[in-house]
Amino acid sequence: MNKLITDVKSLEIETLNNLKNSKANNTLRAYQSDFRDFSAFCAKNSFSPIPTQPKIIALYITHLSKSSKFSTLKRRIASISVIHKLKGHYLDTKHPIIMENLHGIKRTLGSRQKAKKPILINDLKLIIKAIDQDKIRDKALILLGFAGGFRRSELVSILHEDIEFVHEGVKILIKRSKTDQSGEGIVKAIPYFDNKEYCPVITLKNFINQKSSKNNEGKVFEISDKSVALILKKYAQKAGLDSSRYSGHSLRSGFATTAAEFGAEERNIMAMTGHKTTQMVRRYIQEANLFKNNALNNIKI
Repeated sequence: MNKLITDVKSLEIETLNNLKNSKANNTLRAYQSDFRDFSAFCAKNSFSPIPTQPKIIALYITHLSKSSKFSTLKRRIASISVIHKLKGHYLDTKHPIIMENLHGIKRTLGSRQKAKKPILINDLKLIIKAIDQDKIRDKALILLGFAGGFRRSELVSILHEDIEFVHEGVKILIKRSKTDQSGEGIVKAIPYFDNKEYCPVITLKNFINQKSSKNNEGKVFEISDKSVALILKKYAQKAGLDSSRYSGHSLRSGFATTAAEFGAEERNIMAMTGHKTTQMVRRYIQEANLFKNNALNNIKI
């Protein structure tokens, strides 16, 4: 009997480990951070954070709605659900009291996010020109982030061994990303640009050659994902742009919007960005075509 109990316990531990391994470390940390906020709310109001009840979730999101975006509410619910699963508890996040409350909040607040501005070609050029010549790392980071439509986490996780320079440009292996939790990996191919000043391949090669005397192993950029946004904002401000309107995601959205503006097909944009659904990519395409396909273009005054 004891052996049976031991075997079941080991299976439970292994199952929990499998559940944890199904999520990237950054994702797990985000879930845990969200759950800490929920736990603080529960402690303040004498509720049990785990296992919790749909009614408590409904009260929590009502509390959050006073100061948070609608997207934050949905993310917090998802985080609480995941933590419950990891601890072996079931939580019905589709319970009517949660869903109806969300719908009511959505009608009151609206669900459209106030997105940060994408980095487009003219802004990209201004930002690159604002970078001092000796700051080749920052130049390579921004040009590569834009050209590859990288997420910040993907960009800072690139290892030297993931890079292969070829005749046409550079191939970069992304071993794991937000939409590739199983680690199948994708390869992003970035060709040489005609204008060498803004060429991500040449700039990356020069940066790696500069590093080679010091260290050509491990991560290429050796910075955190949060630093990507800080670096971009720094040079946006130096270039005379409103830095508050940009974030680390501006490079990725800038690539998608620019590619759409120049006529790239939806599937080709998705192949580079790694999007699994068309919803976000179509939003970029719609943004790119606001003036191109504008009904007012046919009106002559």
